[in-house]
Amino acid sequence: MIVNGLLTVLAYLCGSFPPGYVAGRLAGIDIRQVGSGSTGATNVLRTLGKWPALLVFSLDVGKGILAVALARGLWQQFPDLDPGEQRPWWELVYALAAVVGHSKSLWINWQGGKSVATGLGLLAFFAWPVAVGALAMFGLLVATVRIVSVGSIGACLTATGLAIGWGIPPAYQMYVLLATIYIIWCHRSNIQRLLKGTEPRLGEGKSPGESSAL
Repeated sequence: MIVNGLLTVLAYLCGSFPPGYVAGRLAGIDIRQVGSGSTGATNVLRTLGKWPALLVFSLDVGKGILAVALARGLWQQFPDLDPGEQRPWWELVYALAAVVGHSKSLWINWQGGKSVATGLGLLAFFAWPVAVGALAMFGLLVATVRIVSVGSIGACLTATGLAIGWGIPPAYQMYVLLATIYIIWCHRSNIQRLLKGTEPRLGEGKSPGESSAL
């Protein structure tokens, strides 16, 4: 139990690492003070450009995978620590810790992004066909309506449906469901603007109080 608790903390710390903030600092700015104020890839795209945004997105995806991969590596090296049949459920705990860490980073005063990229990385790690389907829906929606938050929410809902329909292990289905609820909750201000018709599209200036969708 102690080991699993430590792995949960480690997973949170992996998710809490803020590549967007670091990218901003390397460019001489505090990303939290410009654009939407988010450390996610969307705000990096708007403030620093596509290549820094692509790097930040990749790192955000990778840190989620790392959070669970470290636990699997430990179990492989020390079989006595392997929780056996409970392994997927502990992976669920680590995954959710990383997702929360992205949006509530210890290192930058509990700020962050919307956990979409980190959640996607973990989804790909658990069930890559589901992740591909979710990513395809994201791309379709963003290409159609040019609103990142719509793409993110649509991708989450698609992932939930595919996870259930695909029949992936119950623990991973639960991860998708809980991550979807959390990510949509993180988008509550975006949803309010969508209902008001004030959510900006890609290429437009941000609305007052806007926060990045990633």
